Amino acid sequence: MTLFRKLGGVVAAIGVIATSPAAADTLIYAGSVITDADSNPTGHRVIIVADGKVEGVYASTAAEVSAREADGAARIDLSDKTVLPGLIDLHTHLSGDPSGEFWREATTPPEYSTLIAAKNARITALAGFTTIRDLGSRTDQVTQSLRQATAEGIVPGPRVVTAARTISIVGGHGDVSGFTKDVNDVLTSGFTCTGPVQCSEKVRQASQYGADLIKITATGGVLSQQGRGLEAHFTNPEMVAIVETAESLGLNVAAHAHGARGVEDAARAGVQTIEHGTYIDEDAAKAMNANGTYLVPTLMAFEGVKNGLGKGVYTPVVEEKIRVVAAYADTLIPRALEYGVPIAFGTDAGVYPHGENAGEFALLVKGGLSNRQALASATTVAADVLGLSDEIGQIKAGFSADIIAVDGNPLEDVTVLEDVDFVMVRGKVIQ
Repeated sequence: MTLFRKLGGVVAAIGVIATSPAAADTLIYAGSVITDADSNPTGHRVIIVADGKVEGVYASTAAEVSAREADGAARIDLSDKTVLPGLIDLHTHLSGDPSGEFWREATTPPEYSTLIAAKNARITALAGFTTIRDLGSRTDQVTQSLRQATAEGIVPGPRVVTAARTISIVGGHGDVSGFTKDVNDVLTSGFTCTGPVQCSEKVRQASQYGADLIKITATGGVLSQQGRGLEAHFTNPEMVAIVETAESLGLNVAAHAHGARGVEDAARAGVQTIEHGTYIDEDAAKAMNANGTYLVPTLMAFEGVKNGLGKGVYTPVVEEKIRVVAAYADTLIPRALEYGVPIAFGTDAGVYPHGENAGEFALLVKGGLSNRQALASATTVAADVLGLSDEIGQIKAGFSADIIAVDGNPLEDVTVLEDVDFVMVRGKVIQ
């Protein structure tokens, strides 16, 4: 399903809105180019970028390069670097930074969240992530506004695909809990629902407010202030209504899900991605494979929350949930590989510090992915998930000029992606 097929206005313009003025042509002199995750390094090449897109990858002696040189095209010297496509993180929360202080929901104005999102957009881009999917912002219109600002070059950052606000059950993960009733009632997101009709309405409301996809909390979660476990929250009729309504609007559904039966129910309902998937078992995996559902494992999130244990960061109810899930995180990738579940890259940035997204690669490889598979998960596979496989995830003629450079070869050692030296988004260098 193409993500932007039926979206109008600014949403439909993502990826084609012009960035701020730049040189008509730019020549990137690369020590070597990995054009896509299936290809090997090329050796010295020149990438021609024009109007925010890749025009082609050439030998330095090619006539096309000589012509641009003669015309005075801008030159970028990366002759000692490996150049590759910009990375994609399918699970971020740009409008928040890590904190166990759940009461901040009652004290932080939306304007501050917007500034935090702009800060984190730049940090994320500088880490090599040129496209992100934001799966739940703290306030209305924050990431929709950031999406437009980064597309227009007003704010430096990645291409933003956003779910905006998360749809959840009343009092569940994604709603507000932990305060007195009167405070909970004031702080609720307005995107909770009970029953298929209400849930369908919330999907339409999310679309009305500019969401690019729908995010639901199909099960309980770790960091919310309710301790009812991590199994299914929505009923099957509710989840089916959500997915069918989303599909009617040309939108995919991402489902936060931990418990195996919650994962299975969400996959059977037709969600596109399972976020976290902590307790996936064979039956859950069968449902995912039957539906073509991807796992977005967010291993960095598990690492982030474990680092706060015993330090007074989290409330007792949250600490208990962290301890319960921690033992399963290390076996998630081996189980997914055993069951043949497709894996796409996502980190849950915001649960751990933004900018450390590339730490996920080492965890994926530790779990059993090859370096090449790990790179693919954050480029070509992630682009497929977004419905943008003909625009991003490769350095190829006609594709967006989303380009990064590193020392070394990530196909031999994926950890080199933790230290990115150069970033270009839509043909514009991020400083």
